[in-house]
Amino acid sequence: MATVPKVPLGRQGLEVSAQGLGCMGMSAFYGPPKPDEEMIELICKAVEHGVTLLDTSDVYGPYTNEILLGKAIKGIRDKVQLATKFASVIENGKITGQTRGDPEHVRAACDGSLKRLGVDCIDLYFQHRVDRKVPIEITVGEMKKLVDEGKVKYIGLSEASAADIRRAHAIHPISAVQIEYSLWARDVEEEIIPTCQELGIGIVAYSPLGRGFFSGKNISEFADSDLRKYEPRFGSENFQQNKRFYEKLVKLGQEKNCTPGQLALAWVQHKGAVPIPGTTKLKNLEENIGALKIKLTPEEIKAVEDAVPVEEVKGDRYADMSKTWKFNSSPPLDTWTGTKQ
Repeated sequence: MATVPKVPLGRQGLEVSAQGLGCMGMSAFYGPPKPDEEMIELICKAVEHGVTLLDTSDVYGPYTNEILLGKAIKGIRDKVQLATKFASVIENGKITGQTRGDPEHVRAACDGSLKRLGVDCIDLYFQHRVDRKVPIEITVGEMKKLVDEGKVKYIGLSEASAADIRRAHAIHPISAVQIEYSLWARDVEEEIIPTCQELGIGIVAYSPLGRGFFSGKNISEFADSDLRKYEPRFGSENFQQNKRFYEKLVKLGQEKNCTPGQLALAWVQHKGAVPIPGTTKLKNLEENIGALKIKLTPEEIKAVEDAVPVEEVKGDRYADMSKTWKFNSSPPLDTWTGTKQ
């Protein structure tokens, strides 16, 4: 049944499915958590189809998404590549909004994720956000120790600047950078993607469907607990202006006999990234996988990009942009005193 081919992610030897599965929305941030049994069945179906890169984080829930994945992969561990992340400070089950990249936190977070996932090794371990208080060399130095100890196979960064990616890669090879990359989030093409291409680092594209925008999600569909309801691009005035881009994709998709969401995913895939669209429905999973069959000519790629002129997109991608690569960078190494966060 497997239909999704494998591709190298970076130059360190990691192989993953050409499209992954973002699991966050099953447990957190996009409305109420979905029933475990249904999500386990969906994850297993994804793996049967060849979608083997499963993406989670300790902050999703917090913790509950990793626990869910741990249940889902029982008996199929050897068929999947598990990616999880650390950096968020969680106290008494609550997300504090703080970030830690000090060695003590790196190690404790990894041990916690291993236990919740029920595995003895994480395939791809990401620093979820850069700690502005800890030099990235210190964080990655501890991640390197986890690799040496066999707790982690490959390491990655998320929402890191090009400068931090270079500094990190000098300490230990970075296999992948996870970054928001979609038709309406293309600023990473200026520095981050060229840097990764130069260094042989793979790109994992999160929110490749613009948090559901390019698959037709409307703000009226979101529950009150869905964070998208409060994001600038989905705000009523901005949404009214932005939806014209979706309508253009609908027309282009009709010409290619595909949905606008498939067209948006095909574009990301043609850019050489591994997208990790999230879903909680089997029909959406199958639609996303179908995007892998879509071939785009250079002229079609340009037409798709022209349909979504990024300079005309209304609103930032987050209500709080301070945790993104544009406003987050690690301090110089010579400022590190070794103090606990």
